[in-house]
Amino acid sequence: MSTPDVLLVTCRALPEGEPGAAVLDEALAARGITASWVAWDDDAVDWAGSLVAVRAAWDYDARREEFLAWARSVPRLLNSAAIFAWNTDKAYLAALAEAGAPVVPTYVVEGAAVVKPRVGAGGRGVQVLDSVVVQPLVESIRTEGEYSVYVLGGEVVSMAVKRPAAGEIRVHEQYGGRTVALPVTEEAAAVARSAVRAAEQLLGERLDYARVDQLRLADGTLAVSELEVTEPGLYLEEIPGNGPAFAALVAALLGR
Repeated sequence: MSTPDVLLVTCRALPEGEPGAAVLDEALAARGITASWVAWDDDAVDWAGSLVAVRAAWDYDARREEFLAWARSVPRLLNSAAIFAWNTDKAYLAALAEAGAPVVPTYVVEGAAVVKPRVGAGGRGVQVLDSVVVQPLVESIRTEGEYSVYVLGGEVVSMAVKRPAAGEIRVHEQYGGRTVALPVTEEAAAVARSAVRAAEQLLGERLDYARVDQLRLADGTLAVSELEVTEPGLYLEEIPGNGPAFAALVAALLGR
């Protein structure tokens, strides 16, 4: 069996890849690029002969150190293992802000912390949390939603808005959130470019791909809520153009 040009990395719970994976498969095939979906923790996979693109390794958070050790062992990985190590600790948001990117105010709490209601008695509502970041609730998440801007190969290629279900602030599908493609706005694109530029300066490396999530603050400006440069979903069902755009990135890295 010949070695695929690119290995698209997923998790065991999603053996066929992220939702809409066929869109990406077809876009790669149209460029003559062979691809295979494989789980990052599959010991039978030979990682040496292919470009490796992490796509849906959405269980890494429960096994972060194991995931990073795997990433360090992969010869040709996009983005790099060093980028993953930085990005999988949400303290990166504070570093981005210090580097000049517009970021939702983020406070890093190192180690275990006790969180208490400001008004409380009898220990009600007291929690012990370990190594957290704290952000103010940005109310626009309930009304306007969260914007996602994709930057592939240094170019802004697409944008979507993610809105939560009623009574929720999480925009993920499993909590009832929904995603809708939008035309890219210059406002959101500028914030995305600023975030990517700041991250590249901090890391000393180029980001081959990024998804820059943004919320509108009370003053009317957009700010980064997350910079996803490890395994951002491409929302291929909602934004099918992300398939050819990601395939173009892979082709460029393969010299095709």
